[in-house]
Amino acid sequence: MSLTKTKIEYLKGVGPQRAELFKTELGIFTCGDLLMHFPFRYVDKTKFHRVMDINPNVDGAAVQLKGVIRRMETKGDGRKKRLIARFRDETGFMELIWFKGVHWMEKKLVAGVEYIVYGKVSSFNGKVNIVHPEIEPVTANNEQEALSLEPVYPSTDKLTNKGLDAKGQRKVMRILMNKLQEKDIPEILPEYMIEKMKFPSRYEAVRNIHFPKNQKEMVGARNRLKFEELFFLQLRLLQLRSNRKDTLKGYPFTKVGDYFMTFFKEKIPFELTNAQKRVVKEIRKDMAPSGELEDGTFVAKQMNRLLQGDVGSGKTMVGLMSMLLALDNGFQACMMAPTEILAQQHYNSITEYLSGMGVRVALLTGSVKGKKRKELLKLLALGELDILIGTHALLEDPVVFKNLGLAITDEQHRFGVAQRARLWRKSSPFPPHVLVMTATPIPRTLQMTIFGDLDVSVIDELPPGRKPITTIHKREGGRLRMFGIMREELAKGRQVYVVYPLIEESETLDLKNLEEGYEAVQREFPMPDFQISVVHGRMKPADKDFEMNRFAKGETQIMVATTVIEVGVNVPNASVMVIENAERFGLSQLHQLRGRVGRGAEQSYCILMTRNNLGEEGRERIGTMVRTNNGFEIAEADLKLRGPGNIEGTQQSGVIHFRLADLVKDARVLQTAREIAKRIIEDDPNLQKPHHARLRAYMEGYAKRLKGWSRIS
Repeated sequence: MSLTKTKIEYLKGVGPQRAELFKTELGIFTCGDLLMHFPFRYVDKTKFHRVMDINPNVDGAAVQLKGVIRRMETKGDGRKKRLIARFRDETGFMELIWFKGVHWMEKKLVAGVEYIVYGKVSSFNGKVNIVHPEIEPVTANNEQEALSLEPVYPSTDKLTNKGLDAKGQRKVMRILMNKLQEKDIPEILPEYMIEKMKFPSRYEAVRNIHFPKNQKEMVGARNRLKFEELFFLQLRLLQLRSNRKDTLKGYPFTKVGDYFMTFFKEKIPFELTNAQKRVVKEIRKDMAPSGELEDGTFVAKQMNRLLQGDVGSGKTMVGLMSMLLALDNGFQACMMAPTEILAQQHYNSITEYLSGMGVRVALLTGSVKGKKRKELLKLLALGELDILIGTHALLEDPVVFKNLGLAITDEQHRFGVAQRARLWRKSSPFPPHVLVMTATPIPRTLQMTIFGDLDVSVIDELPPGRKPITTIHKREGGRLRMFGIMREELAKGRQVYVVYPLIEESETLDLKNLEEGYEAVQREFPMPDFQISVVHGRMKPADKDFEMNRFAKGETQIMVATTVIEVGVNVPNASVMVIENAERFGLSQLHQLRGRVGRGAEQSYCILMTRNNLGEEGRERIGTMVRTNNGFEIAEADLKLRGPGNIEGTQQSGVIHFRLADLVKDARVLQTAREIAKRIIEDDPNLQKPHHARLRAYMEGYAKRLKGWSRIS
């Protein structure tokens, strides 16, 4: 059996108890797993300092010394008891001091013996000393080992208690390295790539990341292993995309017919933006025939496209025009939204746009019951409904389409992967074309990893006539001005949102904040002059919808809510969004909430209320919001602040856990990895060429590990 497949308990210095901790605490089961457990930093021990060169005024500097202990003495009693050793090299004397383990150290240390000492310098009464240094006698081996960058490994309390702190792990890793041979770490990159990128071999990279002799070796090893992580992920995603395009057939939409042309020429209430026109073209091209069979029938590839666009950029209009293409080709279409209120909103706007065109549109949500539901499902199965809009009720088994050609999912990250897969099975012999829409801007680096096997379209401009939202930051002292802006806008007949954060750990605290806020708003804007809606997560869905609809109809002027309105009702008359405790929100969430206003032609305002003293990250977030309305800029800033695992909309997409690579810091490495992977897949999609044999062999195991990941739609 190869060394890398050997179970961790059989490595000298580990044994059953430590092996159990390696498994439960770090997910390390084999020697191969241990090799991939990389240091997160290094302690620089590349040289020995001399006592005479140590500056007593530089407190906290870490130094490594080699010298002899001349004498030891114990001073003080009880808790003040300490061991002081006089240590010297050829240039001078200093003190080593221990407050803990005094008896043990007294037995361990021997005067006259030469030691290697490492620790942080301090001074007391003008004397230079090191408190609790690392210390070991000089041997032929460790004198050479000492002159290195020493790896520091992540540990936990349980590991430390079993002697597997950074030092303990280092010992185990050295034992493994002494056994490691070149054949244990076979090369996986083609020779031409290693030469071009000036990489060390894989064997050297693995050795040097754990025990580099100098900075150059460490950087070379890290660069190679980071690239590898990103490159193989990109290669797999581009392979999936290439295979899907070659093998997954879809329905050919051969014509642009009356529905589309009538709507485009006569019904669109405003001029499409250039971005919308570009995206409609991309979608049309995706669904067009890609070839003709001998019997004269056309074939197409199945569309799998992600459509990104900021709140209010006109994604629904693009979705509607795509559905009309399906109708022109004799197919049905559906649109699935995450909430009943959003589905209702899409239904209202789409039926209004299509009025007088003879398109049969229906709405299916949890509240459509009984006879009405039965009739709707019957018409759908007979093909007497053209467009079905709804919530995840669309996924239920009794919902049968006669010929579903296009399925659109809005805010797709709110649906689980298994849920979305059920939409695929609503059509045969081919799956429907799939368009996935999101208003959560996804940074480019995340796009390349999470949605790397999808085609991506971006609507990056707002419709004409929309004024940018003015964002204002106010601290507690600015509360009167905030009420003033609300009053001015309400006097113009506009409406206002006041939103409180939802801290999941403490629903009772949330409710208290909301109730206190509601009372404060009520005092400033008393009845009967003003009507106020309240919406929060603990309300029954029907009550929530009732309050939201009252606000949408203009029956209430102010809505006090928790973040349940984030993906919610479209009220063009709402012109002020007040966000209380704004420092508690992530950037994406603040941006989504701000997008609830600014939907009409009037000037809108977003007021961010925060406490007086903000931390550095809080200041950065609020500053970004005030500075820009650009969702992609905000998403990039959010990625830098929070890291990829927390970006809204990525959790369900299975953000892969990288050992070394960092999507923020290594964006350029990712870009390079993707470009190289793209060239390889274009030239040799199945990696059949002789010089890609290593890649093919490695990818077979890699594909199994990634199985089922990133099947977005």
